[in-house]
Amino acid sequence: METMKLKDFFDYSLVDIGNISINTSDILLIAFILVVTVTVLKIIKKFFNNRAKAGRIDKGSAYSVYSIIKYILWVIAILLILEGMGVNVNLMLAGSAALLVGLGFGIQQIFNDLVSGILLLLEGNMKVGDIIELEDKVVGRVKEIGLRTSKISTRDDITMIVPNSKFVSDKVINWSHEQHSTRFMVEVGVAYGSDVELVTRLLLESATENTEIEQVPEPFVRFSDFGDSALVFQLLFWTRNAFRSENIRSHLRYSIDRKFREHNVQIPFPQRDIHIISGNQRK
Repeated sequence: METMKLKDFFDYSLVDIGNISINTSDILLIAFILVVTVTVLKIIKKFFNNRAKAGRIDKGSAYSVYSIIKYILWVIAILLILEGMGVNVNLMLAGSAALLVGLGFGIQQIFNDLVSGILLLLEGNMKVGDIIELEDKVVGRVKEIGLRTSKISTRDDITMIVPNSKFVSDKVINWSHEQHSTRFMVEVGVAYGSDVELVTRLLLESATENTEIEQVPEPFVRFSDFGDSALVFQLLFWTRNAFRSENIRSHLRYSIDRKFREHNVQIPFPQRDIHIISGNQRK
């Protein structure tokens, strides 16, 4: 008697529309699939987070691999749920193929962004935490790589939502790709007749005193050119804080200007020769 009642409970029909019939056992199966999927994803995420904290895997790579696994598991879970509801998944996919082709012309850009997102996650050329520069000179740190769009935080602490196709089709500079430090440069001109050895020493001192500049590899000075009105020097340095490189260069310029003033090294004004032709000379 109790067995029959329990069987009736599981077979109790909640929804019955055409070929789709949902009973109590189907609801329990759906709940079970959802719970198992969420639990497995939490375990996988914790596994990758622990390996990233231990330094065994890069944080960006861990996020990319986890994102791929997450999308695959959710697709499998949705298909299992549909099958549990009595939906013929194979028939549904075959029937929607023509519809997807028709929609593809109207939402081609969305599909392009989706495919680009999958490529970004699989290739790993751009990871969460990387410092990138877009074609329009926008520099930002990657906060999130989604399936259709990604989020980057600019130097002005503004979050930009960028379609993934932009990262695939445009030229993107990844300052963090396969390296920990990035090289930058500050250029300065001094007056002709200046002591070039003194200028070199002062530039290196400015770089050495800045705590955000790496000392391995060492900063170095390049005598770049004999300019129109100045001797042109370049101070090249490496830093791990590529995201704030403009602030570092600003601090260097302050330091260079102060040291040049203390040692009477002149930064010349641009010089131009003006030739005035009088009216009599024209005749």
